[in-house]
Amino acid sequence: MQTYNWPYKNELGITETLSCDVLVLGSGLAGCYAAIAAARRGQSVILVEKGATARSGSAGTGFDHWESACTNPCSTVTPKEIAEAYVDEQCGYSNGIAHYIECREGYDRLLDLESFGGKIRDTDDEFKGAEFRDDETKLMFAYDYKNKFTLRVWGSTFKPALFKELLRLGVKVLDRTEATALLTTARNGKKHGAGACAMDVRTGKFYILRAKETILTMSRPARVWLFNPDMTGLCEFRPMQSIGSGHAMGYKAGIEFTMMEKSVKGEFSAAGRSFPPYGAGNNHNTWYAATMVDARGVEIPYVDRDGNELKTVSERYYPAPGQKFFLKGGVIDNPKYEYRGPETLDFEELMRRGYQLPFYADLSRMPDAERRVIWGMMVGEEGKTKIPILKNYTERGFDPKKHMLQSYGTGWQSANFLEQERQLFGAPGGVWHDWDLKTNIDGIYAAGDQLYASDCAGFACATGYYAGRKAAADAKTLDTLPDYNEAEAAAERERLLAPIRRADGMDWRELNMAISKAMQNYCGGVKCDALLHEGLDLLESFETEIVPQISCKNPHELMRAHEVFDILTVSKLILHACLSRKTSSEPLFFKRTDSTETDPEHDRRFITVRQENGEVIYGSHPLYYFGDLETEYEKRNGDYIRTEQKGAYRK
Repeated sequence: MQTYNWPYKNELGITETLSCDVLVLGSGLAGCYAAIAAARRGQSVILVEKGATARSGSAGTGFDHWESACTNPCSTVTPKEIAEAYVDEQCGYSNGIAHYIECREGYDRLLDLESFGGKIRDTDDEFKGAEFRDDETKLMFAYDYKNKFTLRVWGSTFKPALFKELLRLGVKVLDRTEATALLTTARNGKKHGAGACAMDVRTGKFYILRAKETILTMSRPARVWLFNPDMTGLCEFRPMQSIGSGHAMGYKAGIEFTMMEKSVKGEFSAAGRSFPPYGAGNNHNTWYAATMVDARGVEIPYVDRDGNELKTVSERYYPAPGQKFFLKGGVIDNPKYEYRGPETLDFEELMRRGYQLPFYADLSRMPDAERRVIWGMMVGEEGKTKIPILKNYTERGFDPKKHMLQSYGTGWQSANFLEQERQLFGAPGGVWHDWDLKTNIDGIYAAGDQLYASDCAGFACATGYYAGRKAAADAKTLDTLPDYNEAEAAAERERLLAPIRRADGMDWRELNMAISKAMQNYCGGVKCDALLHEGLDLLESFETEIVPQISCKNPHELMRAHEVFDILTVSKLILHACLSRKTSSEPLFFKRTDSTETDPEHDRRFITVRQENGEVIYGSHPLYYFGDLETEYEKRNGDYIRTEQKGAYRK
């Protein structure tokens, strides 16, 4: 084994076993809420986080709005209406169960956050009298000012508040600890979760974490197609540590996945043809709906879904005539006509009319309250713009009353990525689950970005809490901890330590680059069986020939190597999922060259992929398998509705 200079103690080769009722893997918003729900119900909880829970996850540094809070007292829409719209907008390829949970319970989680110390209201009356503010409740709204189901929030206050609550409830938090593998056992003739293996990323200590129930709440995959070894932290929209390890662990354990064949052309990545994710932002969501001007100072018109020009700033925040509501943010980029909201004219039309690049947001032309809420909250609370834009620009003398904010390129979709430069973005694939958010393996649940067709903050918090209370209920029925396979745990420890025991070898970046190029070449914008099989063969060769050559100098690099091994596993999962869908699909952004059919009736279904004893097993389910969302939810959540629901929704 190598020696290394490192500020933390060396615990390589040391194993510690911990036990709990409910084990939560990942402490983003979903993981924190899963742990809180289980702890509230009297269960002992361990929460495992690769970073630092107080600021971990894609929302850890803050965000400015909370979607689908349909039960807030000002909302004019029902949870069923918005959840069904999400499903319809994606042509059925969406997670009706999780979206209904988000719409029904999301506002409850905001009220929780407020009780923990998070800020969800304009309590200082900073925006009193503004069109987007309800002066009675002091709630503030974004996007749709008529229906009021998306709230403006001070998201930078949320993770510290959640962390305090976790500690108050007695949750054992293992920060700087990466979960690496799920433990399973046989129980009553079925596979059952038994906990997980993990490693301290500073000391190298190995953990065996035994649990009655386990909840996966880790990130969606990233760095699959897009990777730049010189700017590793800017390769994807989400933080660097968000790379899909939960997907890899789940797939290796036999968990069923769906929609993993769906990927979209890259949008935000410094590994491709873009500014670092978001750059200065854009008027589609980061500072919607800022007044835009061209290089000459000529204002760029906003239009409704029918192409009618909107004359005032206020009109940009209301549905079109005959439209009940519009969808914006989260999984929605270019919604169907039914749900399309106001936007600036298409770029091609702007060029035809003689508008000149570059474009700018001219906040000086906005009403005072709109200018302040865009600059102070939409830019100021969004973690991706708070420091890079608000803080840095302000320190250099930027004044939104006088200066303009440049929109990168030609607009929010201007990066011009190649078809093969892809991302898992916009309601991507993930874990298949039932109405309890339970996977196909008893004792293992999923929430947040682990779920297929995941959304934003409200989705994460609502599904996390929901999974936590369901897992807690199941844990109470078990008298003893499930057994686990000690040989499998020992093998996992040896797998994890192997790279640091090599004095010389390849760097993890080399493998990540090789994977991304293989995925671009063999699983890019177009697919066919021949390319996909070649891609799988190549990735298998990486597994057998390259992985055994990866070498690390310290536990941090070791963690990075483990991440890339997980990226390799996820890439193979994606290729198998692509092989399972034999025709092209527009809603899934899936194109085959070896089939002439697009979305034939027989292929309009969820295709699932899992592993069993090294064999890939495919399955399928009808698109609307979840039934009537309101009815099915209420059938299963009577106790919650009677005793805990705090929102204003009533039948």
